[in-house]
Amino acid sequence: MALRATACKTLAAVARKSSKKAAKPSKSGSRAGVGWRKLFRTRWAQRVAVVGLVILVGMPLTFTLLYSVLPVPATPLMVARLVEGEGWSHDWVPLEEISPSLRFAVIAGEDNLYCAHNGFDFESLQAAWQEWQAGQGTRGASTISMQTAKNLYLLPMRSLLRKGIEAYLTVYLEILLSKPRILEIYLNIAEMAPGVYGAEAAAQHHFGKTAAQLSEREAALIAAVLPNPRRWSAGQPTNYIAGRASTLQRRIHQLGPLLDCAR
Repeated sequence: MALRATACKTLAAVARKSSKKAAKPSKSGSRAGVGWRKLFRTRWAQRVAVVGLVILVGMPLTFTLLYSVLPVPATPLMVARLVEGEGWSHDWVPLEEISPSLRFAVIAGEDNLYCAHNGFDFESLQAAWQEWQAGQGTRGASTISMQTAKNLYLLPMRSLLRKGIEAYLTVYLEILLSKPRILEIYLNIAEMAPGVYGAEAAAQHHFGKTAAQLSEREAALIAAVLPNPRRWSAGQPTNYIAGRASTLQRRIHQLGPLLDCAR
């Protein structure tokens, strides 16, 4: 009996040790679990990096290349305004079917150095930055290239982040597109009245004629309202807009070679 009891105790002790070993994960198993988790995190990070790369590089590159040869069918602003209940008047025309007077007036009003710079007017940007630091708000320092990038890809929100993205996208336009092509896109997608986008639609809306038929005065009036086409009207100009248009007409004759890329 004593021998049997001893044997039973020994077997019970062995069984308890075995169950403890089975319940306790091995070091190799633990390492394997950590390895799988690290691999999962690495692959997840790689996927995020790939998606980020596609968004930051692939999409601007692809769309800018497409827009180097194809008309722009719509912009985020056009869609947003339509959702808000506004109309959508937009007729694409090639640059040669837009009056030279309008091409020159837009450069005179929005970006005198457009034909000379590489997308950025650094003196104006520095002055705007200094004004912002001094708490004086921000003045317009965007070139036509920057405005085209904003109109093509972004909504008109005011923030330093949006300005940074706008500058990043401008690089694509300046590298991949010619100056005449950037100007052509700008003149076809810029908001020129509520629900009215581009030179052709603006000419029809304000003056009942095509963009090619615009006179120097009519072109100057359209360019004069571009800073705020939702507040001002080229077809019904205030004294301020009329005076601004006259200033642009005089400036056009002063710019000379600075208009060469728009001829």
